[in-house]
Amino acid sequence: MDRLLFKQEEGIGYLTLNRPDKYNAVDTQMLDEMEAFITARMYDNTVSVIILDGGDAKGFCAGLDMQTFGPDIFRMPPVDAYNAQVRLSRMMLGLRKIPQPVICCIHGAAAGIGFSLAMASDVRILAETAKFSAAYINIGLGGADMAASYFLPRLIGSGRANEFLLTGNWLEAEEAMNLGFGSRLVPKEKMLDTAVEMATVMAGKNPMGLRMTKEAININIDAGGLEASLQMEDRNQMMLAFAMHHKG
Repeated sequence: MDRLLFKQEEGIGYLTLNRPDKYNAVDTQMLDEMEAFITARMYDNTVSVIILDGGDAKGFCAGLDMQTFGPDIFRMPPVDAYNAQVRLSRMMLGLRKIPQPVICCIHGAAAGIGFSLAMASDVRILAETAKFSAAYINIGLGGADMAASYFLPRLIGSGRANEFLLTGNWLEAEEAMNLGFGSRLVPKEKMLDTAVEMATVMAGKNPMGLRMTKEAININIDAGGLEASLQMEDRNQMMLAFAMHHKG
């Protein structure tokens, strides 16, 4: 069975994690398929927005498959284990580098890598059942893994982010909304409809403008100051203005 399902309709891509019997835990096949998906989207002009969801699984994603992939990593020679770690973590970078905004729909538990996939997305729509855990520290590793120590402080502030990274405790949906982590909180049955409504608005915009807005947001999160942020915005707006002018 394919670990990921993908279809596209009217400029919107629908990516579904597809290991419902394993809580969408990430194994080597899912990693392979996610890498291929990210590579295919990098220069794909036919898709403007991507909706990511957990499909029919009990929850969004339980993290790394600790029955297969996790133990395999610990048995690998150090260089191979390091390569596996790098490949897994670069999924988060890949979601940020692809030009399409990613709207993530989360129901049930998003733990470990599942939490990181949600954080790496551009917009998060939470079902009322959604909950999150940086579970890495709960299995004896550090809580700073899979970009969690990068994304979470930027999303909810370091004060609360530190708590969740250091304890591995669950962040429930309502509190996640109060902390600014999510964009919408809806019943599970309304989750995809809400995402499609939002994606349709985005897909109706200038495709280049959408792409450059995502780029500017991601770059300006780490900008050295106001001037650097303004330079990015000025460059983008002038490029778009001239492109529109010459198109006409």
